[in-house]
Amino acid sequence: MTTRRTFFVAAPAIAVSLASVAHAAEEPPKEADFLFVQTAKGMTFDKSTGKLTLQGVSPITVAFSDRPERIAANMRTAAFVPFWSKGKDSFLSEPPNADVSILEGDRLRQIVAVLQAPALQGDNLTYTVKVLEGEMPATGADVSVFIDIIGMPLTPMSFAGVARRSYRRAVFR
Repeated sequence: MTTRRTFFVAAPAIAVSLASVAHAAEEPPKEADFLFVQTAKGMTFDKSTGKLTLQGVSPITVAFSDRPERIAANMRTAAFVPFWSKGKDSFLSEPPNADVSILEGDRLRQIVAVLQAPALQGDNLTYTVKVLEGEMPATGADVSVFIDIIGMPLTPMSFAGVARRSYRRAVFR
């Protein structure tokens, strides 16, 4: 049986619980900027067309966030390709920069490029690229593509514009 005394003893605890729930609901969700990594067994590059083909690309694209969130996740590469779809927040309107890292024996070759127009067919992923720095070889093995947020809005080295954000944002609590 509930008495008034039990109610008055329990009321402060109930009020604190309700206040904390209301406070949590008022806090805006945190956002994280994600970077992406794709790996492949090999690559070819056709300089005349600017086509980079990642051969034997992993079916998983790794995503991770920078400080302070430090979140790591993965997604199907087939789900990553539509980031170039139409829309103001797509890679179509603001293509990302990437570091294409290729192992050549004991040497690591790094090329900075802009990635555009991806096409996934089986385990081959083709990008149209614009090389910004370095020399892209015609072939290579053991390739990693680090898709960077440099040039993205609200990064210290931003130069690509302010429209694109939501496709690489995750909301978490």
